[in-house]
Amino acid sequence: MTSWLRSRPLRALLLCCVALVVCAEASGGGARACWSPSVTSCADCLRRGPQCAWCFQEDYLHGAEQSRRCDLPDNLRQRGCRPEFMERSDVKVEVDATLDSTQVSPRKISITLRPGSEASFVVAVKQLERYPVDLYNLVDVSASMEKNLDHLKTVGVALSLRMTQHTSDLWLGFGSFVDKPVSPFISVHPSKIDNPCSEYQISCRPAHGFHHVLSMTDNISEFTRVMKLQRISANVDTPEGGLDAMLQAAVCQRAVGWRPEAKRLLLLMTDQSSHLALDSKVAGIVTPHDGRCHLDNNIYTGSTKMDHPSLGLLSDKLLENHIYPIFAVDNTQYQWYEELVKLLPGSILGKLGLFQAPNLIDLVVDAYKKLLSEVAVSVSVEDKAVSRYWVSVSPFCPRGSTAKDQSCSGVQPGQTVYFNITVGQHSCPDDGEDEDVRMLVHPVGYNESTVISIRSKCQCKCGPTGHCDGTDQSPCRESHRGASQEQRPDHGHMKDSSADPNRSCKAEGSNVNCSGRGVCECGKCVCEQSRLGTVYGKYCEMDDFSCPYEKGQLCGGRGVCVSGECVCEVGWTGDSCSCPTSITSCQSADGLLCSGCGKCVCGKCVCTDPQRSGDFCERCPTCQDIRKSSCKSVDCHHSQGLSQKEAELCNTTCALHIGSKTDFSERVSSGRLVGTFLCVCALTVLCGLVVVAVSRLLLQKRGMPRGGAGADLGYHCTGKDLSYIPTTNEKTVTYRRDRPPDQPVEMRIQVPKMSLDDHWQF
Repeated sequence: MTSWLRSRPLRALLLCCVALVVCAEASGGGARACWSPSVTSCADCLRRGPQCAWCFQEDYLHGAEQSRRCDLPDNLRQRGCRPEFMERSDVKVEVDATLDSTQVSPRKISITLRPGSEASFVVAVKQLERYPVDLYNLVDVSASMEKNLDHLKTVGVALSLRMTQHTSDLWLGFGSFVDKPVSPFISVHPSKIDNPCSEYQISCRPAHGFHHVLSMTDNISEFTRVMKLQRISANVDTPEGGLDAMLQAAVCQRAVGWRPEAKRLLLLMTDQSSHLALDSKVAGIVTPHDGRCHLDNNIYTGSTKMDHPSLGLLSDKLLENHIYPIFAVDNTQYQWYEELVKLLPGSILGKLGLFQAPNLIDLVVDAYKKLLSEVAVSVSVEDKAVSRYWVSVSPFCPRGSTAKDQSCSGVQPGQTVYFNITVGQHSCPDDGEDEDVRMLVHPVGYNESTVISIRSKCQCKCGPTGHCDGTDQSPCRESHRGASQEQRPDHGHMKDSSADPNRSCKAEGSNVNCSGRGVCECGKCVCEQSRLGTVYGKYCEMDDFSCPYEKGQLCGGRGVCVSGECVCEVGWTGDSCSCPTSITSCQSADGLLCSGCGKCVCGKCVCTDPQRSGDFCERCPTCQDIRKSSCKSVDCHHSQGLSQKEAELCNTTCALHIGSKTDFSERVSSGRLVGTFLCVCALTVLCGLVVVAVSRLLLQKRGMPRGGAGADLGYHCTGKDLSYIPTTNEKTVTYRRDRPPDQPVEMRIQVPKMSLDDHWQF
């Protein structure tokens, strides 16, 4: 298996067991993405994307081309396809919760995918307090490591004591390596095969690719004894076979004795670089490594038969066997291994100037701490299908930890890290058949993992009949049989309809086959295809383009044309689907519908008050300073028959009118101002007349005689040109005429006052 990862930005995760994410259906663009003249089958349709569906209903768009059966599910339903006759790209995620787990959950997931679809799930990784630890020491025993090997012979006891702070169950193992025992990696001179150090008068052990010396044990004394027995060897070239030996130590679990429940650490110690894949070609070894264990009597027998493993293969095997690699290298080789560990997930690199016990112990302890504090996952897909799938990983780190790429660092014991993993399928195999693919989600350094079983559906079932084209297996034969056997009564006789074989292609009352828009084949209409759209129907009498257009788009681009009428999408209505059903666009800033003085028609306000205008009927030049209209106030005061929602709106509107009642009364009373003024004036004049009349009456009453009717009141005229009223019963008038100054003429006339009952007498 090949490790295959892709990063995606960190997203918020729900802390649930499984979350399913399926691509949402697109609108108009999605429909165009589904339909294409090249789509002639259900499989072709579903390859267009997860939003597409195929209708295998027999009478769907009767007579239309097969490609019209591929569309968005909503469009298919609007055109008459029932849901049970739709083949869709359904994505399923099933979790097996029966498997127990202490660190990684869930342990097994099954996913069903189609090309273009994707699914997401969550894997939880819990950090435990203390783990059992297996540490396998893989040491380079070439001649250049002679001094370092002596320093390592006492590391067992000191390491065991130091690790008791972190674990109470430490087991140690040991193995050695040099290089492939073939030319040109070693000298093949007969004198140097058994003792490659013979020219230096030193007894060395033969060169070997890998020698497993001591299986895992908790007997530290035995480990120390075995280390002291180790001798050096020699080879010719500088690079060593460390990676080849590392793979064997990882896959030979039974021989090495890796414990299933333990944290597995593999410590590689060398002072030289390592051979990589294809290096063995210089020795004539061209067979790629198979990734299997090849130990015979603890000796690696495949060293001279197979090439060095590739880094991809080594990485997969380390992850698959839950092994955490640690590289302890010389200062001169640090940069070379620094680039190497980037390609091996979970690897730790340590620089050791001297391979002494304290330095090595510090490296192992630090590596173990990092292993516990950093939680990361690696996702791998089978080699056969790696190009057809993509994977993304997003971590959700607990409080106090830090997210970095696909991992969380600083995780404390007892905390849980959640990983949201999304897997999607690009395409199907070349043969177009369904396939089963295995994917592994492995937390680095953990001995548990999640196995993902992917079922790729590339074929269509199309219900129990399996007829995805929507027709039976012999439509022509059945149609012809039905047409030839059709009979009808004619004046008591049976008339054979075979006289007109095209009769079944003519609508009632029509003499034209297929409404003039198709041809009759086998008693059924095959409709012509128009560049304007689809012609369909039993008699080719329907199409999807004879509907109103809005802004150059059929049904405004917000619906589909069915039988000459627009079937609008949710949220739209009207003949051309141009009117939104929502009234949000008609709500003014105060929340009222058209400011309370209008109706929302086709998403726009139509004012019911002729004095008002504006997008929300908010402008009223003749309303002066009126801030809210009272055009609905009468209805509010008689709102006993309204619904609860209408009553609430009415109460809100009327409450606003109370604050402006004074201003409104001034507007209403302005028409009565003149009448009120006239009434006040009339009352004033009337009051004045009453006062005058009363005054005259009082004066007359004061002037009545007190001594009797004939008493002389003693009024005399004392001057000229005077008129006087001597009594109330008579009136004396004196006329004077001056003729000569010395002879004036004077005449006095007395006119008695008549009572009201007397009449004038002449």
